Amino acid sequence: MTETFREDLIFIGGQWRQGRGAPITSLFAAEGVDNTTISGASSEDVEEAIAVACRAQSDPAWQNLKAHERASFLYRISQGISENIERIAWVQSRDTSKTLTETRALAASAAGTFRYFAAVLETADDLLTVPRGDYLTASVHESMGPVAAITPWNSPIASDAQKVAPALAAGNAVLLKPSSWSPLVSLELARIIEEAGLPAGLFSVLPGSGREVGNLLVEHPDIQKVSFTGGTVTGKRIAHSAAEKLMPVSLELGGKSPTIVFEDCDVDLAIAGILFGIFSSTGQSCIAGSRLFVHESIFDRFVSRLVEATRALSVGHPFDADTQVSSMVHLEHRQSVEAYVELARQEGGTILTGGRRPDSKTLAGGAYYMPTIISGLDNAAQVCREEIFGPVLVVMPFSDEADVIAQANDNHYGLACGIWSRDHPKCWRVARAIRAGTVWVNTYKQFSISTPFGGDGASGMGREKGRAGLRAYQRQKSIYEDMSGRPHPWARWPGDD
Repeated sequence: MTETFREDLIFIGGQWRQGRGAPITSLFAAEGVDNTTISGASSEDVEEAIAVACRAQSDPAWQNLKAHERASFLYRISQGISENIERIAWVQSRDTSKTLTETRALAASAAGTFRYFAAVLETADDLLTVPRGDYLTASVHESMGPVAAITPWNSPIASDAQKVAPALAAGNAVLLKPSSWSPLVSLELARIIEEAGLPAGLFSVLPGSGREVGNLLVEHPDIQKVSFTGGTVTGKRIAHSAAEKLMPVSLELGGKSPTIVFEDCDVDLAIAGILFGIFSSTGQSCIAGSRLFVHESIFDRFVSRLVEATRALSVGHPFDADTQVSSMVHLEHRQSVEAYVELARQEGGTILTGGRRPDSKTLAGGAYYMPTIISGLDNAAQVCREEIFGPVLVVMPFSDEADVIAQANDNHYGLACGIWSRDHPKCWRVARAIRAGTVWVNTYKQFSISTPFGGDGASGMGREKGRAGLRAYQRQKSIYEDMSGRPHPWARWPGDD
């Protein structure tokens, strides 16, 4: 491909200029080569961006826009993304080593997210509530103020859109901090937003370390909300800082999601869904179905077919149209996944397939790792308790419905779950019994921007997407207006009749 990287500039308070922070190097892990180096944001850059955001946020030219007028910016941003899908996909594939097939889909999803929240904004009514006296009562929603959006490296353009679109729709300024491993596509989004004509200062992109940029955004008194997607440890620190400020947060954190296969499942349907649920995105997904529970009556033959299907997956370069499993995002991350597989061996696990780097010499320079299935462990094993965030699946048997519900819920994460069965009443019972923010039945890893998403327990708090996703970035206010014209009877004074 003939695409090139842009100059070393970041988007601070509506202006493109070089950051004053530490340099950030983007790695194309599929080939083990650097993409480009940019200068990250400094604390001074963050302070400047926040100050400009506060001014832009309070400008009547923005605050007094009618809903449909504000929505017009989101429609234009959506159109801009749609017109630049190939550019966005290429940048994101170079930044994350995801396949072009996946990054095209993520870019299209981001366009759909801006379009959806534009429509939600145009149709979001405030409420005249039923009065209990001679007064008019209303519940209205207003902007919060500058919002910090902190996004992960695994799906940056989609994660960016899920935060930026509703926050702008709600009338807020947004300061976006992308991961240092994948900063480039967020800067592409900034160019599209600028071209859409959004007033300067309402949007900034501030690549940099969590220690310098992230902490300042979270702790700054002018930031009115933080929306964070990432690791649970960092999420807990953000929640603590938010509590000190009494600031609302949305936290979408890690997962160790169970997938449950009952004996009456459609085997072909289940195997295809399980493969997609754990090995697409090279397993680098918070909702990856990484714990597989199979009914003991079909365990051996089902797992045998699953292993066979896993071995048939195409591991290759992200720009190869046939590739199903690409490189991991970074060489360091592959080392972490390899350490977990070695731990599984030490815990007594048996590697049924994978557990190594590919043999191909053409892939030797990249951060590739073979899709891996491990058996012989129980749900107490460390690799069943902690998020590996790679193409690693642990398979375990279960005896009955009560047993598998107990095992699936025996984890501090609560993000997602998959259920495979032809018995629809049973699927419903189990879906209601599982502690998870999302449950898929006879499918996996399907998403709709109109359907709320989030987790429980160590998987986070709050929900993104859906019509309520707009309200998550607004303050609610109640207004009472007297309709009687009479003084309140309590406030009597001398001479009052």
